Amino acid sequence: MKWLACLQAWWQKRWQPLSPFQRGRQAEREAALFLRRRGYRVLEQNLRTPFGEIDLVAVKGEWIVFVEVKARSSDEFGTPVEGLRPRQQERIRGAAEWFLAKRNWSERNRRFDLIAVDLDEQGLVLRIEHIQDAF
Repeated sequence: MKWLACLQAWWQKRWQPLSPFQRGRQAEREAALFLRRRGYRVLEQNLRTPFGEIDLVAVKGEWIVFVEVKARSSDEFGTPVEGLRPRQQERIRGAAEWFLAKRNWSERNRRFDLIAVDLDEQGLVLRIEHIQDAF
């Protein structure tokens, strides 16, 4: 009988909806995996700088790619690009410049991408959209 109670507890915990924080972290993990599968080398995840946080920093060829990840469950509140406000874009650009200066990579090509990850309530990926040069 004890095993049945354990199984029920596990099942209930397993299928609880993700919190917004968990949803964001799951989307970032999936986005990093998505990039790796497409030949990118992920250098940093959740990079904290004096200017703010960058979700992912990756390299592909001659390009340093700074990626903002948006987790979403629908287009009810607009597209992922619409969700990226000008102030947030400025913050990411400032953080990117700080990162490049710290590594003496100021002359390297850079790009700012957006990855929208559609997740269901349990955090399973429904769709991933990669928008290159989003801003």
